[in-house]
Amino acid sequence: MTDRATESTTIAASPDAVLAILLDFPRYPEWAKDLKSVEVLGADDQGRATEVRFRAAGFGRSTSYTLTYDHSEADVLAWVLSEGDIMRKLDGRYTLTAVDGGTQVDYELEVELLIPLPGFIKNRSQGKIMHTALGELKSFAERSATS
Repeated sequence: MTDRATESTTIAASPDAVLAILLDFPRYPEWAKDLKSVEVLGADDQGRATEVRFRAAGFGRSTSYTLTYDHSEADVLAWVLSEGDIMRKLDGRYTLTAVDGGTQVDYELEVELLIPLPGFIKNRSQGKIMHTALGELKSFAERSATS
């Protein structure tokens, strides 16, 4: 069963600055603390990553997955899971919207695990993943904007 969640935050940085951070995959472990390694496997003719392999801490163990990125919409970074060891689906998107004083970031995520977990554990884990990801992105982007 696929679970879907959304969360939003406002970051005191321009959409271009936030997008630049999101597109700089090799630097993700600097701000996304659960990520242990990131490897860009493919890029488009503009140099933007189209396929990225991640190794992350998850559910008390290390997990690996590969995401395929879609850059077809302006101010949107979308992805789908192409390979994963504990999930069947890990599809999502960041949508960036300019607002007074910065950028509203809407984060959508759809997850389907290979191993069924009780609902309360999935909901708690998914909420933590989204909240942490947005919080770490916000902190890093705002620190970078003032440096």
